[in-house]
Amino acid sequence: MTTLTIEDLAATLLPGQPIAGLDLGTKTIGLAMSDLGRRFATPRPVIKRVKFTQDAEMLLAFADKEKVAAFVIGLPVNMDGSSGPRVQATRAFVRGMAEKTALPFVFWDERLSTVAAERALLEMDVSRAKRAERIDSAAASFILQGALDRLSALGRVTLPDLDA
Repeated sequence: MTTLTIEDLAATLLPGQPIAGLDLGTKTIGLAMSDLGRRFATPRPVIKRVKFTQDAEMLLAFADKEKVAAFVIGLPVNMDGSSGPRVQATRAFVRGMAEKTALPFVFWDERLSTVAAERALLEMDVSRAKRAERIDSAAASFILQGALDRLSALGRVTLPDLDA
């Protein structure tokens, strides 16, 4: 398993390969999946965290079932851009996954993704209890959508014709 930049991921993905988004929490792992065209992120049911080995097995079973080509995982940096304990825990999780899979991971700045997810769920008039169940997957969807939008923008970049 390698850790890639979004630019490196764009260069390695083949058409029709979906990617997954992850919002790593202390109690749950929020999941989202892209469509085959990598245009839209859709929330999926959360994984309830138990311990790393079981969490990894459930995540890899999900990846196998959905034919995931890569994971985009939210990196919870502080608002000032500094790293705190949650960033260290996320990096440690990815290092642990390196021993279990060859699938690449891309770190994605997740600042305000949970806030955006909460607002979206409020706008949809989702009850407080349902919001608590869905917030992590909604946040994973916001994380993944940001990465998908960046991949789309990278795909539209054209290099100047040097022969002209």
